Amino acid sequence: MRRIFPVFSLICVFFLLSSFGSLNDSKYYVRTVVIDAGHGGHDPGCQYAKVQEKQIALNVALKLGKIIQENIEDVKVVYTRDKDEFIELNERSALANRHNADVFISIHVNSAASKSAIGTETYAMGLHKSDGNLDVAKRENSVILMEEDYSTKYDGFDPNSPEAHIIFSLYQNAYLNQSLNLASKIEQQFSERVNRHSRGVKQAGFIVLWKATMPSVLVETGFITNDNDRKFLETDLGQVYMASAIYRAFKDYKAEMEASDN
Repeated sequence: MRRIFPVFSLICVFFLLSSFGSLNDSKYYVRTVVIDAGHGGHDPGCQYAKVQEKQIALNVALKLGKIIQENIEDVKVVYTRDKDEFIELNERSALANRHNADVFISIHVNSAASKSAIGTETYAMGLHKSDGNLDVAKRENSVILMEEDYSTKYDGFDPNSPEAHIIFSLYQNAYLNQSLNLASKIEQQFSERVNRHSRGVKQAGFIVLWKATMPSVLVETGFITNDNDRKFLETDLGQVYMASAIYRAFKDYKAEMEASDN
């Protein structure tokens, strides 16, 4: 008999997290950031015109980490991967938890059936409000199909089930406001400082953000299927610009959170 995704247990987690309130209940310092380069190894992610998502994501992630290390002395940078290797989705957030990270940033490249789809979008864990958001989550979450015994590991989660993604969105409730705040700053930097088309801040159920016990965002840096986005993202300069934009957003978020009377 096929296992049923444990709805009750997830709902219990939702109410448990809700009972803790938000991070505004205590003073919040940003001392450790985990930067996650999406995909890797035998999982190339999105591919188009011989360009692979996994390499762009890694390049941007490493550039972002370097900029943070060079400019913010009191922040420790940890990478989920710093080379072309496959890391399971649950291990990415688990690593962030082990390091007691204060922020988790997962970097990706988007794709679409239409080559006209263009622009950046940054996600927080939450309820998808459109079929497009669901499609992005389903594509990113389908990576678990490359893992051994994924059904047991992810409590019977079916990456092709819309209902499962809705339930998944209940997680991260305690950090939603902070995650949306950081996501908004990232999209603002992309639009105003790098002149990229911003598709805005969105919410959807991503496994990679599922069990992260800190504010977390998933950044789609552009569409690999769009000529303009792809040609920009595959260049070293374009990657530096994107990493710099995320850095500025992270720096502003850190300053804002640490200055507030939490």
